[in-house]
Amino acid sequence: MEQEESRMNLMAALEAMIFSVGDAVEEDELIRALDPERAEDKEYQKEVREAVNALIASYEDENRGIRLIRLDSRLQLCTKNEYYDPLIRLVNMPKKHSLTDVVLETLSIIAYKQPVTRAEIEKIRGVSSDHAVNKLLEYNLIREVGRLDAPGHPILFGTTDEFLRSFGISSMDELPDISPDQLADFQKQAEEEAGIEVPV
Repeated sequence: MEQEESRMNLMAALEAMIFSVGDAVEEDELIRALDPERAEDKEYQKEVREAVNALIASYEDENRGIRLIRLDSRLQLCTKNEYYDPLIRLVNMPKKHSLTDVVLETLSIIAYKQPVTRAEIEKIRGVSSDHAVNKLLEYNLIREVGRLDAPGHPILFGTTDEFLRSFGISSMDELPDISPDQLADFQKQAEEEAGIEVPV
């Protein structure tokens, strides 16, 4: 009876920590947080891992809207896939961001020329790209990947994992190739629109 109560308390503590963190958390971090003094004790580690397995099973066995999943050595609480649509309606969020032509054009430049600075994007587009870049950062489709070793150390931008997910590709290698003819057309169009020469 005492052992069962100890396991239930352990499961409740694990659930509280995983829920509070929100993101995936390492199982070893949970063990250290539960009892730093016993964290290296193999028997205690086994006890905690058994409680984790019991917690995972309890979510699967019961008719609940959330589940506890393993991501390699990490654990995360997440909603069950079948409740995704009503959740989206509840929070009134679109499933995908609406990308205007300007934002999509800016994203294309970043995807194909990354890492790239804002000035390089604007040179290709011929107009200010502040709004488009800010939108892409807000949508988590691009991120800062470093700084250029040049005067002012301008920020370099690149695409994110969210970009890959949104466009249904697993790596940048899957982006379609741009033929030299298409590249020449894009350059000519940019030059005509902006009245500048764009180096390829």
